[in-house]
Amino acid sequence: MGPHYLDRLFSPKSIAVFGASDRPNAVGTLVFKNLIASGFHGDLYPVNPKRESLQGLTCYPNIGAIAASIELAVICTPAPTVPDIIEACGEHGVRAAIVISAGFSEGDGKGLVYERKMLEAAHHHQLRLLGPNCLGLIRPSVGMNATFGKNAALPGSMALVSQSGALCTAILDWAETRGIGFSAIASLGDAANIDFGDILDYLAQDPQTKSILLYIEGIRDARSFMSGLRVAARMKPVVVIKAGRHSTGSKAATTHTGALIGDDDVFDAALQRAGVVRAQSISQLFAAAQLLSNSNKVSGNRLAIVTNGGGPGVMATDRATDLGIELAELSEATLKKLDDSLPPHWSHSNPVDLLGDADDSRYELGVRACLEDPGVDGVLVMLTPQAMTDAEACARAVLKASENSKKQVLACWMGEGHVRSANALFAQHQLPAFTNPESSVEAFAFLANYARNQELLVQTPSSLAKRSKPDIEGARLIIESVLAERRTLLNALESKALLHAFAIPVTMGINCRSANEALVAAENLGFPVVMKINSPNLTHKTDAGGVRLNISNAQAVRSTYNALLEEVESKAPDAVIDGVLVEPMQSSRHARELLVGVTRDPVFGPIITFGAGGTAVEIMRDRAVALPPLNDFLAHNLIRQTRTARLLDAHRDQPAADVNALAQALCRVSEMVCELPQIQEMDINPMFATSEGVMALDCRIVVAHTPPSLDPYHHMAIHPYPHHLIRQLQLADGSNITIRPIRPEDAQIEQHFVRQLSAQSRYFRFMQTMNELTQEMLVRFTQLDYNRELALIAVQEKNGKEIELGVSRYVMNPDGKSCEFALVVADEWQNKGIGSHLLTQLMEAAQERGYHSMVGEILADNQKMLELVKLLGFHISNSDEDPGIKLAERHF
Repeated sequence: MGPHYLDRLFSPKSIAVFGASDRPNAVGTLVFKNLIASGFHGDLYPVNPKRESLQGLTCYPNIGAIAASIELAVICTPAPTVPDIIEACGEHGVRAAIVISAGFSEGDGKGLVYERKMLEAAHHHQLRLLGPNCLGLIRPSVGMNATFGKNAALPGSMALVSQSGALCTAILDWAETRGIGFSAIASLGDAANIDFGDILDYLAQDPQTKSILLYIEGIRDARSFMSGLRVAARMKPVVVIKAGRHSTGSKAATTHTGALIGDDDVFDAALQRAGVVRAQSISQLFAAAQLLSNSNKVSGNRLAIVTNGGGPGVMATDRATDLGIELAELSEATLKKLDDSLPPHWSHSNPVDLLGDADDSRYELGVRACLEDPGVDGVLVMLTPQAMTDAEACARAVLKASENSKKQVLACWMGEGHVRSANALFAQHQLPAFTNPESSVEAFAFLANYARNQELLVQTPSSLAKRSKPDIEGARLIIESVLAERRTLLNALESKALLHAFAIPVTMGINCRSANEALVAAENLGFPVVMKINSPNLTHKTDAGGVRLNISNAQAVRSTYNALLEEVESKAPDAVIDGVLVEPMQSSRHARELLVGVTRDPVFGPIITFGAGGTAVEIMRDRAVALPPLNDFLAHNLIRQTRTARLLDAHRDQPAADVNALAQALCRVSEMVCELPQIQEMDINPMFATSEGVMALDCRIVVAHTPPSLDPYHHMAIHPYPHHLIRQLQLADGSNITIRPIRPEDAQIEQHFVRQLSAQSRYFRFMQTMNELTQEMLVRFTQLDYNRELALIAVQEKNGKEIELGVSRYVMNPDGKSCEFALVVADEWQNKGIGSHLLTQLMEAAQERGYHSMVGEILADNQKMLELVKLLGFHISNSDEDPGIKLAERHF
């Protein structure tokens, strides 16, 4: 992989500062002063036609007067001047700029004109710009402080990306007094060109950055944000803090789902799928980043607490309950081990209270016993300094007990003077230590949530599961007919037909337009029955008196039919009534009433929700949300997040509900969301869950027209696994192979494939000498964001295991219209047509995504590859940068 397209922004060798000045407190003065004071490692060129020199450096009237090459422009001049400056920079070969100036989209109407012209010039010259209206950028490793702030950044391994320049300056001041350093600080400002996705993509590959901190106020492009965030989170810890957690208003919604879901719920769900954690304060933001970068990984959320005081143990337990952290249930073997060695009055449970006179030997025993328990994922060790307590000796005992364990240990030595040496000891051995129970438990919660979210991140569900294929075309025709009638709300029969098309179990009824028709329907279905008003514009039938349950005889059917019509006409006189639905009455014995729904978030698109159902759904407010697509793992995780999950277990005479059937129904709803972008809102309420399966009793669906797109999943924040690209092929020699998109679980066969390549094949592919993929490369190559990259692998099954035979991949270029490709085939499988199949299918996939061209770098010595790409219609040219490299380009 060549240099990143933002290298010139983060590591420029030369900078031109437009608007550099010596006027007191002018932005240009402060920026230029900061660049000099920070000791920029490259060349500085002040640009100001009103000055001949500044700070001892020659001042230039414009960029054309500078003979040298400029890699980064920092612009501090008024907004009206910026478009012409960007144009001049582009003509001079500048490919990166920081526009600190304000007065663009945040200003009056004129500002929008300046922004449009600025972006047109930048796009024409393929120039990427940060801002406008931003604080700037700090990169300590190259001595670059291109901001107008008054604080410098210490060098470090954390990167901060913020939408607020003011918050950047506050964080810088806060961090400087605590000795906290940064690898980079980027203020996005209005993010007219470079946004979160671009910066995250760079920082994910930046060797100087070990963890990433984000301050977010709002998201413009959910797909780009999620794409960059998921790429970065695969490589290093990402911690997010977001302003505006509480909505100041409520939106009108035609479904219970819409009324239940808040913007912050959706944002949390997005962060979980991206594999990152969320902080609620600045101090938490840094503590979480440091903890995740330097600590052991935890495999679960079961915490054991070891303490010499009951009170602190109770406080820690309370906070654990608040955060959903499970107190580990100690095994019989662990309890016996503790019983045999501790005084009789110890707590005999978790928290493990060693009692007030506990010495270092008791601490070592308690910590070691908990760490050896397979039901424990982490241990919090607490100490209150009492008269007989040797705090430092107890700290040494904790270090000794945990030195060979891979489980996470956290310390909470409460107090100040008496525990100072112990805390210094913990710091020396990099064991996380805290001063109070709450922050200690919060730290473990960050680790547990991070582990859980990373597990969610590597899930790659496709748009369609491997189960029976749904009738997508039939469902689309139903929606098109509804929209053709200028309706948006499907009636009950249409809604249930959609569920049936996707194999979701649903009660099917008969629509009747007279009392006699209702009677015949009831006799055919068998008593008891349910009768419901069928109306295309009546959202909540129960509220209008449009539902009657448990009708058990013929006389009741006729009278109920007439009563339904009368009550609905009275309560909802504007309702259009298409008849009355007669359905079989489902037994509610042992049934749990659930809600499965879909709503459309203005930022992240379709959202799936699950929780308690029935008529009191908005009162119960027990729900969890997830971003589609879902697979079984993600569906089960969604279920577990609710209080309702506990009701699904067996209880007294009530057998456990079939949770697998429920998860399957959720996955089917996910398929509907993926394949039917017209769906705006959906309620399946109630859905009955019993030991025998699930059944949707009622459903309402809202649809809308959607603009056509080359990407069938343009409406989703997370691109599904491209299942449709899986192909079965037979080679000329009769060998059967499969070509499919790569998945995270292919890491092992990918590594084996690279190891088995000859030295020449590895050199031709990677253009460097190497024996195997680094862990970072392996993650990057197998955990893909299908929105911007694709890898197709050719595999063959042998003895029940897949063997990788070759791989082709493309990565989107910064222009979003072209992509860069690479291809390699195992030496023993070359000259069999695999390379041709892989590259041809890759080209087809790139065309399907809307790319205009594909380009790749090929070593001039790699004659076989050059012959192949020529055969497939690529144009071959010489590289301007390296005579040993050929460029292969194909336009679609």
